[in-house]
Amino acid sequence: MSKNKRGKALWRTPSRSRGTCPICGSTRIKLLYFGKDPSGGKLAVCKKCDGKQVG
Repeated sequence: MSKNKRGKALWRTPSRSRGTCPICGSTRIKLLYFGKDPSGGKLAVCKKCDGKQVG
């Protein structure tokens, strides 16, 4: 059976969770992971940059 609710939460987020990654600079990429900002906040990053140190 198909799963009709897969990815529905992404459609409710602003710009469907797509943007420019602050670490690698990739454009129009999904920013689904959260890295740590040097100031202690959260920063949305792409899958390639998940786990990398920011700054």
